[in-house]
Amino acid sequence: MAINKFMILVLLPIIFSSKSVVSISNFPLAKPHCREHCGNIPIPYPFGLTEECSLNKYFLITCKNTSRSHRLQAYLMNSIHISNISLDGQIRVLQEIAHDCYAPDGTSVSRKIPLISLPHHYNVNSTANMFTIVGCDNYGFVSGSSFLIDCIATCGTEDNFLEGARVEMGCCQRPIPIETSSLEVRLYTSDNYTKVNHSSKCGYAFVVEDSAFRFSPENLTSLRNVKKLPVVVDWGIMNDSCLEAQRNSNSYACKSSNSDCHYPSNGFGYRCLCKEGYEGNPYLPHGCQDIDECKDPSLHNCKGYCENKEGSYKCSCPKGNFTRDHSPDVCSLLDIL
Repeated sequence: MAINKFMILVLLPIIFSSKSVVSISNFPLAKPHCREHCGNIPIPYPFGLTEECSLNKYFLITCKNTSRSHRLQAYLMNSIHISNISLDGQIRVLQEIAHDCYAPDGTSVSRKIPLISLPHHYNVNSTANMFTIVGCDNYGFVSGSSFLIDCIATCGTEDNFLEGARVEMGCCQRPIPIETSSLEVRLYTSDNYTKVNHSSKCGYAFVVEDSAFRFSPENLTSLRNVKKLPVVVDWGIMNDSCLEAQRNSNSYACKSSNSDCHYPSNGFGYRCLCKEGYEGNPYLPHGCQDIDECKDPSLHNCKGYCENKEGSYKCSCPKGNFTRDHSPDVCSLLDIL
């Protein structure tokens, strides 16, 4: 049995988890006098495009043109391609996928061995990503410091495929364990595709955002034209607990008076969120601003008048009405004889 292998090494000393995307368009994103965008990608503090505009070196973003694109693109540590940054504690990294392709006689014709290395304060999100192998003659593993997960992708006939499958008919997927700070992905082929009756002679392996990839039989050939796929990565501040961080007001990252410190569900350290009734950037001194719930009917349940309050709102009934059970969200006409 001929065995060929390649590796993807994903080293992610990382931290934290939460919602995927947060709306930050109506509030200050960056520190004063700092650029807020790289191309069309918002760069909210603690991230920044210069050392003076970022919290520290782990949040420094490089904005540059590449030889293949005329658009400005954002890179973490000058090499990790970023497509989105969320103040809820996540970034999306565009990671190159690995492939291993063969000629009909079993000769290797193309192989890709991508490498990605991320800084401290980051973790692979354990619920938003899947380890995936696509192919007809492939098996492989994803491993970290304390786990090893296998996956096998084989093909019967081309009529046997199930779209969206998580089974081993052309595609195999496995979840990523919690608090994964490093990943090594290995891909093997059993017979160099010499015993596979399928037009595709390539295998692929990657970690990918689950919602961004749904298997289809066409992937066995179409993935040849795909260079990168998104991976959700959690980020956070330092390795301190909230109590430890709050002891030093100078280094404590939750600068807005309307923000709170939270522990992540994945990873270590802490992150900052605006208090209920506020939105914006909790890492800036005046970053969390009051939400006017009265302007959006979906944010309040008032049946009469809505009055915006700092961090909240108040309901009241029009003149000639009364509140039932002292509840201002239910107004009834007075029964006057």
